[in-house]
Amino acid sequence: MSSPEIASLSWGQMKVQGSTKIYKDCKVWPGGSRAWDWRETGTEHSPGVQPADVEEVVEKGVQILVIGRGMSEALKVPVSTVEYLKKKGIDVRVLQTEQAVKEYNALVTQGLRVGGVFHSTC
Repeated sequence: MSSPEIASLSWGQMKVQGSTKIYKDCKVWPGGSRAWDWRETGTEHSPGVQPADVEEVVEKGVQILVIGRGMSEALKVPVSTVEYLKKKGIDVRVLQTEQAVKEYNALVTQGLRVGGVFHSTC
């Protein structure tokens, strides 16, 4: 099963191939996507993305995880989250969201098992 491409990105809106939903923040993985609701894990811009935020995507068997920090990179990604992913053998890429989407889509076209978590505003 391949990862869905991000079809479009603008401030506060993301569309994922194969889904009719418009996401503000989203998680994507081989075969699926869903809204990333920060309230589920108590996530805030700081300290930022926690292992609990990426665990669901990790469990889908991704080789690479791309994290989009927002258009202005307001969302932090602590070293502990990066280390958690590396210990699981996952290559992690942390980028500004527009760059993260480009990177993610490029990896999808290469046929890699890639996942992502993307913040589409600040």
